[in-house]
Amino acid sequence: MKARLTASRERIIAAALEIMAGHGYAGCSVAAVAERAGVATGSVYRHFPTKADLFAEVFRTASRREMDAVARAAALKTAVAERVSAVIETFSGRALQSPRLAYALLAEPVDPAVDAQRLVFRRGYAELIAGYVAAGVASGELPPQDPELTATALVGALAEAMVGPLAAGVAGPSTIPSLITFIHRALGVSP
Repeated sequence: MKARLTASRERIIAAALEIMAGHGYAGCSVAAVAERAGVATGSVYRHFPTKADLFAEVFRTASRREMDAVARAAALKTAVAERVSAVIETFSGRALQSPRLAYALLAEPVDPAVDAQRLVFRRGYAELIAGYVAAGVASGELPPQDPELTATALVGALAEAMVGPLAAGVAGPSTIPSLITFIHRALGVSP
């Protein structure tokens, strides 16, 4: 019974994520999620009392997936500048592959409970980058700076740089090298 409930819950989350990737948060309804998951609407509410609860979990799931991909890409590099570049390339590249989902995760108006997950998502990126910045300062690869402040500012700049082009549908691969150059300059990476 427990395995069936877990499988049902996972199908609901997967269905909601698919709909959000295609239509954004505003285009999602509990009825559409239930239909896509092949369950009754009441089943969705059994697992998630409100739409906000459902999509807070969807945001956690999607955010974890994105953070894991970025961390894996950065772990393959050794120099700080390369690691930060891998973060930007992976984050931006994945956003460009699924622009509607990226916009929903970054900026689309959502319920407060869902917005709280967005902040957790951004803090996760900032913590990851702060670790690289601290290591770069310690090794002399980067000039002295406050790693947490720098990382928070970089995450904000990266998100803001992607939101406008994603919303307008004009973001493309040429955006990534410009973002890397900007972030390297902000960090004080020597050209």
